[in-house]
Amino acid sequence: MSDFNQFGAPDEENAEIKKLTLEVEADTDNFEAWEKLIRACEGQEGGLNRNSSSQALSTLRDVYDRFLLKFPLLFGYWKKYADLEFNISGPESAEMIYERGCASITNCVDLWTSYCSFKMETTHTPHLVRELFERAATSVGLDFLAHPFWDTYLEYEERQEAQDKIFAILQRVIYLPMHQYHRYYERFRPLLQTRPLKEIVDAETLARFRAEVDAEAAAFGGMARSELEIDRDIRTKIDTMYYAVNQQTQSEVGKRWAYESEIKRPYFHVTELENSQIVNWRKYLDFEEREGDFARIAFLYERSVITCAMYDEFWFRYARWMSAQPGKEEEVRHIYMRAATLCVPISRPGIRLQFAYFEESCGRVGVARDIHEAILMQLPDCVEAIVSWANLERRQNGLDAAIQVYKAQIDAPHISIFTKAVLVTQWAFLLWKIKGSVEEARTVFMKNVQWYADSRHFWQKWLEFELEQPTKEDLEAEHAERVKHIFDELLAKSRISTAAKKDLYLTYLTYLQERGGKDAMKQFLTVDCEIYGPTSLSVLDKTTVKENGVAKSPLDDATRAKAEGRYPTYYEYYAEGDATAAGTVPFQ
Repeated sequence: MSDFNQFGAPDEENAEIKKLTLEVEADTDNFEAWEKLIRACEGQEGGLNRNSSSQALSTLRDVYDRFLLKFPLLFGYWKKYADLEFNISGPESAEMIYERGCASITNCVDLWTSYCSFKMETTHTPHLVRELFERAATSVGLDFLAHPFWDTYLEYEERQEAQDKIFAILQRVIYLPMHQYHRYYERFRPLLQTRPLKEIVDAETLARFRAEVDAEAAAFGGMARSELEIDRDIRTKIDTMYYAVNQQTQSEVGKRWAYESEIKRPYFHVTELENSQIVNWRKYLDFEEREGDFARIAFLYERSVITCAMYDEFWFRYARWMSAQPGKEEEVRHIYMRAATLCVPISRPGIRLQFAYFEESCGRVGVARDIHEAILMQLPDCVEAIVSWANLERRQNGLDAAIQVYKAQIDAPHISIFTKAVLVTQWAFLLWKIKGSVEEARTVFMKNVQWYADSRHFWQKWLEFELEQPTKEDLEAEHAERVKHIFDELLAKSRISTAAKKDLYLTYLTYLQERGGKDAMKQFLTVDCEIYGPTSLSVLDKTTVKENGVAKSPLDDATRAKAEGRYPTYYEYYAEGDATAAGTVPFQ
């Protein structure tokens, strides 16, 4: 931030901006805090203008730049920023803001319309204004609510008294299924009687209509007809042709109205969408895909990923649809880049991991690795990203490279103990499933139990590992002893909750029933009594674990996590059967 103490700005003003800045930096997702900071900056020195101090202007620009980097899809703030720059520094500075805004939110009708209106008023070179209008038409011309833009374009050509260009614009617009389609047709139709024939239809169509008129005249005796009569009959046919166009446009509007009328918020906002809105977008996309027009499908996807920008399902869907189109690799990459860098919160890393898989599939392994590292810079405890990175290294460089990723993360001081427990089990499963070494995998579990005894996930995976080992009749006792050893260790070393231990012991009872030997029921009844019996018999409530010689009572993972001032990871909640409470998203 700028130095608030320069140029003699009022102390109370500086103090307020400093206070609000600290609030924003403490929680950059707090939209209301950002709004307050922006208002405070705009109100410096009684309201900023071109005569304001450079320090105040620098502070304002810095806040706007950081805010719009965080929330680039808020078109209204780009417009406000451009207006401020126009008042402070003139049209060139304002145009730079408009360019940045339109690059950030390419299909915003309101922003492009504002930019074109600004250009109309500040530029007196027609071809430059028209170039901007054509750029805007490419970006927003297909929008169902694009009429403000087209109205502005027509207004400009009216100012220029360019009737030919007005006709050309209307000739384009009448084909577009838009909310106010019919009034453009009503304006277009009278021009059919005044514009030159070669302007209102292409040469091939004109020749066909003339031939038809001549043939009709011949059928009625071949009487000589004046050129004016021929012109009138041709125009009648052209009028009929464009009436059919209008009817077709009306039909297309009707098809889309069922979806468009349900869209309550066609722009981006930080607040959540109602579920009915999300369902409507899904159905609308399904409809356009059935229609099969690439341009319209792509445009609707662009609309959906603005309104639903924070819902990664739409980014996934857009990227998957685009990847199915031939020769669209760069377009797919651009979709992933926008989702990962501008829109989807880092707390949902799934789209970023998918981006990495895409880059790997394109042979850009270094980029895929960089994406994983970037995720972990923001989410160092993200198990999904660590496991994905390890698997990337395994695919590209072999098993040892994957294990090195796990070891490096396990040794990292900033990784929580519960995340490390998950990584240890992943390491063991690599040795077992990929290398095929049961003994090495078992060694990993046995050597690490002292460190990760308070992770239910660790116990589940160790148990899963042993239960999936094949047994022969003569080795049943050895296998049973290994399974029993896990539960002996669980009782002796773990402080996971009593309920969690009981759930794990259910698996042991099932094992004794289905795979136990002749004396298995003795062990079954002993466990049943000690684990599920009354308090006077239970060994769970009497179990304590010593750490540094101090007895510790059982403590569930979630309670411990809160006591340590952190939130449990997805895996901890998942182990407790409540992934929803964690507020996280499993692997995509």
